[in-house]
Amino acid sequence: QVQLVESGGGLVQAGGSLRLSCGASGSISSINVMGWFRQVPGKQREFVAQISNGGSTIHADSVKGRFTISRDNAKNTVYLQMNSLKPEDTAVYYCHAVVPFSRDYWGQGTQVTVSS
Repeated sequence: QVQLVESGGGLVQAGGSLRLSCGASGSISSINVMGWFRQVPGKQREFVAQISNGGSTIHADSVKGRFTISRDNAKNTVYLQMNSLKPEDTAVYYCHAVVPFSRDYWGQGTQVTVSS
């Protein structure tokens, strides 16, 4: 089992920055990819970024150049640095972890609201 706990969401003005954190606990050695998704009411959950154990990253086109995912393996924590925030970035952000040949895990979500 893996537990994921997000923090760092909040209210920010357009153009501002926030950093989300996701702490993992439990069978963390089994995780090979961690990442972030986001969801607004009435829409499907959307991929934002991911990072592998080896440090390879992928970012959605909508956030490239503005968001950066990183990982601190010593702290079992993944970060999402969000700069130049836009109102359309408003969503609940979910931490995600993949355990091969097992299942995906999700955090409880943290609200990010960007005001215009």
